[in-house]
Amino acid sequence: MADPQRIHPMHDVEAPSQRDSSPLVPSNIAKSDNDNYHHPLPPPPQRTIPMMHSKPPKKKRRSCCCKFFCCIFSTLFILIVAIAITAGTLYLVFKPKLPKYSVDELRINQFNGSENNNFSVTFNVTVTARNPNKKIGIYYVGGSQITAWYEETQLCEGSLPKFYQGHGNITVLNISMVGQTQDTNDLVNTLMQEQKGNIPLNLKVTQPVRIKLGKLKLFKINFRVSCNILVDSLTDTKVISNSCKFKFRL
Repeated sequence: MADPQRIHPMHDVEAPSQRDSSPLVPSNIAKSDNDNYHHPLPPPPQRTIPMMHSKPPKKKRRSCCCKFFCCIFSTLFILIVAIAITAGTLYLVFKPKLPKYSVDELRINQFNGSENNNFSVTFNVTVTARNPNKKIGIYYVGGSQITAWYEETQLCEGSLPKFYQGHGNITVLNISMVGQTQDTNDLVNTLMQEQKGNIPLNLKVTQPVRIKLGKLKLFKINFRVSCNILVDSLTDTKVISNSCKFKFRL
């Protein structure tokens, strides 16, 4: 008797393929000998290089005031150096020398008092001015004053004439001086006692001048001269000695 026909199930090719539900093993999972899975290994430690934060360079900031004073000081320094160089050059070229003065004669034309205690004085002075410079001329301009003093009392005053004194020139000046003082009883008595000896007088001169260097005429400066003189009397006056000191101011 024949065996019954066996029916074998056919595989459906159109059915979706069954996939394994087991999770895929990540590439970074190590498999042990017992086929047990372990947790993912941590990544290897990375060595970090610490960054050095350098301080930014400090900017030097100068205030406007500091720059202003630096500019002024620099300008003054340059100006002083330029003036020093110019003055040194002029000194070497012109070799300046101070002028010299002397009182040669003093005549007292009037020296008497009045009833109201006023005391009138009239002097006539002869002054010699010497310019020893060979390349420098002197212009004596207006505004001069010459005064005669006895101790702290001014006796009379006058002025010098305007003139030009050339190189190496010697000029003799005749100067008239007139004055009047008050409350002179003590002064008269003192001067009468001085008649027995020498009478000290002082002449003070202030003279504006302009210096000429070659063809260059410079700015105005003031000559100041002080002469200490001794006279023998107030009548027939004779100059016994005189000594003059000179200085100038810009």
